Formats: sequence, C-alpha cells, structure tokens
Amino acid sequence: MRRRLSVRAVVAALATALAGAGLALGGTGTATAAAPLPARVFAPYFQTYSSDSPAELAERSGAKHLTMAFLQTEAKGSCTPYWNGDTGKPVARSVFGADIATIRSRGGDVIPSFGGYAADNGGTELADSCADVDRIAEAFEHVITVYDVTRLDLDIEDNSLNNAAGIDRRNKALKKVQDRAAADGRTVQVSYTLPTTTRGLADSGLAVLRNAVDNGVRVDVVNIMTFDYYDGAQHDMAADTVTAAGGLRDQLARLYPGKSDAQLWAMVGVTEMPGIDDYGPAETFTTQDAVKVYEWAVARGINTLSFWALQRDNGGCPGTKGSDTCSGIVQDTWYFTRAFAPFTGSGGPAEPDFSLAVSPGAVSVPPGGSASATVATRSVSGPAQTVRLSASGLPKGVTAEFSPSSVTAGESARLTVAVAGDAAPGTHPLTVTGTAPSGGRTTSFALTVTGGGTPGRVVNGDFESGGTGPWTCEAGAAVVKSPVHGGSYALRTAPSGGATGECRQTLTLAPATAYTLTGWVRGDYAFLGVSGGATASRWASSGDWTRLSVPFTTDSTGKVTVYTHGWFGQGAVLADDITIG
Repeated sequence: MRRRLSVRAVVAALATALAGAGLALGGTGTATAAAPLPARVFAPYFQTYSSDSPAELAERSGAKHLTMAFLQTEAKGSCTPYWNGDTGKPVARSVFGADIATIRSRGGDVIPSFGGYAADNGGTELADSCADVDRIAEAFEHVITVYDVTRLDLDIEDNSLNNAAGIDRRNKALKKVQDRAAADGRTVQVSYTLPTTTRGLADSGLAVLRNAVDNGVRVDVVNIMTFDYYDGAQHDMAADTVTAAGGLRDQLARLYPGKSDAQLWAMVGVTEMPGIDDYGPAETFTTQDAVKVYEWAVARGINTLSFWALQRDNGGCPGTKGSDTCSGIVQDTWYFTRAFAPFTGSGGPAEPDFSLAVSPGAVSVPPGGSASATVATRSVSGPAQTVRLSASGLPKGVTAEFSPSSVTAGESARLTVAVAGDAAPGTHPLTVTGTAPSGGRTTSFALTVTGGGTPGRVVNGDFESGGTGPWTCEAGAAVVKSPVHGGSYALRTAPSGGATGECRQTLTLAPATAYTLTGWVRGDYAFLGVSGGATASRWASSGDWTRLSVPFTTDSTGKVTVYTHGWFGQGAVLADDITIG
C-alpha cells in the first residue's frame, strides 16, 4: 500500500531502557494491556501520516480494530523505526499511546504495520534498511512492548519483494522475536501483507513465505491486497477477491501440508481498496462488492478482513482514483466500515444481520407517472430474519409501495413510486429502510420528478441533490463537493479527445418567449447554452468561477435543451447554479 520476550538478559536490558522512558515490560507504564485478537477480525488500515486521531476515527466509523500504517526508518541504513519515518513520531507511549488505550477501553485493539509501498520503494523498510538481525528483532520487540500488542503486520511490496537479504534478515529477526516471546509466555502473531494476482501470490510473494518457513517463522496470517492489479483488464473486484484468495489457499496448502482446509482458510487475510483504486475505474470496488466479499469471508472462515484505508471511507471525490482521503465513488460515509464491522468475532455462531440494496438507485418520473425498482435483501450472518420495508423522505404528491411489504432476508421486493400530476419537479433523496429484530438497515434512492413543462425551471441546476439526474451526461461526469460556487455540490464534466463531456436536460418553456439562461462555470473552454427550439451559447476560460448569461427566445414549441460542456481534450470544467429567468 502506498504509505504505506527474550533471553532473560535481553528482556532485562530492554525493560531497563524502557523504564527510563516511563515504560516497563508488563508494568503500569505500558498502554492498556491487550487481549488476544479475535479469531476473526476486521481491522482497516489507519494512515498514521495524517493528523487524524485513530481513537476518534475508530469511534466515528465503528471500527473497533485498526491496522496502523506504517512504521519505517527515517533513512536508509538506520535501524530505528518511526511512524511514517518521521523522527517527530517515535515509538513511544507519548505517540498514539493514549489513542490505543482508548481503543482498547472500547473492546478493540491495534496492529502495527511495518513497511508499505513508500518504505519498500525507498529502502526505509526496517529489514531492508538495517543489516543487523539482532537490532531488527530489538526494534520489533520495542514496538511490541511499548504498545503491548499481540500481532505485527509486515507490508512487503515493490523493491522489498526482490531484496533477498532483507527478506532473510526480516524472517530471522521474527523467529528470534517469537522464540523470546514464547520463553516469556507472550504471544506474537505475524501477518504478512503481500500484493496478489487474481489467482494467488506471484512468485516474489511466495518467496517471502518460503523463506519464513525455512527460518522457522510461524506465519499466522497471509493478507493479500486484492487491488492495484495493473493488468489492463476490466475487473469484477469481488469475484477476483474470491479467486485470488482461493489461489492463496492452494499455495498455503503446499507450504503447510499438515494443515486442514479450515486451518488454511484461517490463515487468509484480505485487504480491499474501496472505490477506485490507484489503477483507475477498471478496478472499482463497489458497495455491492463489499456485501459479496463480507458474505464470502464469513462463509469461508478467513482470519482478517481489511481495507486501505479508513480515511478513504467516504464519497467526497466521485470519479477520482487512488485518493488517500476519499473513495472516488458515490457512497455514504463509513459505508465500507459498517459493512465489514460485523466480521469481527470468535468464529462461532454469528449474530443475525442482513444487508439492503436498491436497483436502480435512481429513477426519473414525470408528474402523473410511476417507476419501479428492486429492493434486494441478503442474510449476512446468523439465521435469516423477517425484514419489514418502508420509505421516508417522500415529497408532497409522491407515494411509495412495497410488494411484498415484508420479506425474509435473502428475498427481494418491488418498490413502486407514484407521482401525482401536481407534484413539484426536482430531485428528492429518499431513504429505504429495512427493519428486523436485529435492528434496521437503510439505503438511498434518488427520485427525480421531471420538469413537466414548467416555465423557467431547470431541475437540479444547483446539483444539491448530490447526483447528476435528470441531466443526461457523457461518460466521466460527476457531482463533486469541491470546488463549488454555491451550496455543497457542483457538476464536473469530463471532456476527452473525442467528446466535449456534455451534460444536458430538455425543458418545455413558454413558446415565442424571451428568456435568459445563467450559470457559473470554471475551467478552460467552459460552455453554457441552449439548443433545439432556440440556439445560443457563451463560453469562458478561467481558473475561478465566472458567471455566464445566455439570452434566447423560444420557437413555437417552447422546447429547448439546456447544456454545459468543455472542449475536446481541454480538461475538466465545472458548472453550478444554472437557472432560467
């Protein structure tokens, strides 16, 4: 990912050093003592190079366990790990200690992660940087002791996969750590996080595990990164997760021939990247994919479910790939966290739970019309429950009916929305709710009541619905939260070498009447205009918002198409607050 105990004398020496810093092995100086991790754990990655508090984001999102990324040295040749290689963030109780104690007080824990793409690429991954096996082991032990953790994650990718000396040093150090821990009655689990193909580990990843076996390291989890395939193919990310994990299970069977099928699956971890990954839209992990992967992970009994990264779990940048702060798709904030959170448990009988989805997620209906959608439920854990369906947020003149009104989780119902003839045009975000004995689940459904010939009305011209409907847009257009001219949203179009990225909607205005179309645009060659029953346009090129006014007169039909677009190959343009007066 991008950012990615001892022989008694050694323990005594380490304890003395830590005591000088206000810490002690097993004493009151450590963070709140950690309990063993559950047999099944959801632990999304938390980016420690941000200014966020892990305890605060854990509480807001509902993630009890976090994988904290990353620990690396500050420079090649160093043997001292820091958070993100930042000497201002040493491994010390004063750095994240209070957060970890708070997380544990809520029943959770953390997993420190070493490495990551930046360290593996830059030579600051601990075992690549440090040539002394004993000092590498001491660094691992220092992290274990200061934060009193029971698992270390080693994120090995890029150049680190081809550094044979570093691979061997790392595993020799881990063996020392595990042996010393066992002598002191501690448990230290080792998780290797590795890139994958859609059919399992590449040879470079397998080489890391073979070396671990040769050095006698007990590898508890092999966590595959099921994203960033970079193979030029269009991916079904949920299906590819299943085939990648199946391939890993078969590879583990050859490395560990004495393990049962259940034991092999219990070594498997999966880390997704919600939304659009670093490669681009061809590798998009959707909200529907999350439900599928969750159900598969529970059924297979894998050990770890994760994603990169907690700070991405929001829909703040539709259409953007590989962002550290948002997923690039339209989603509810914390959707992926809350979809995966029930995975954590003992591995025994699961509490009943279900998921809810509506397809399509948006419809446009003229006054006096109706439209239908399918409401699908799934039982994601425990016995299937009866789910009662309802809708809220209905504007005046709109009704919603479910057939049937209650289903058993796993079944579907038909949602029909009917729009009265006098219903006001506009886009309305509705909420579909499923209620069961275990609690409620909701999903969003957008209803657009079309203009119906209302003079002077551009529907969703300020894009405050959060979606593009009823505008019809060429590929790549999206509603964004920044930059905006007014309100919370604006439209971003996506011109290409062969298209202008146009968004348009057709209105019926008064015939043979003068109007003025106005709107705010931003970017190079940003157009605003009308066509059809009138033809007029204006354009501007500016790095800031510019107001365009387009006078026009309708013909005898009164029908016009309002449009905004950029120009061929000239980059994205934005539009906001479009009206006709």
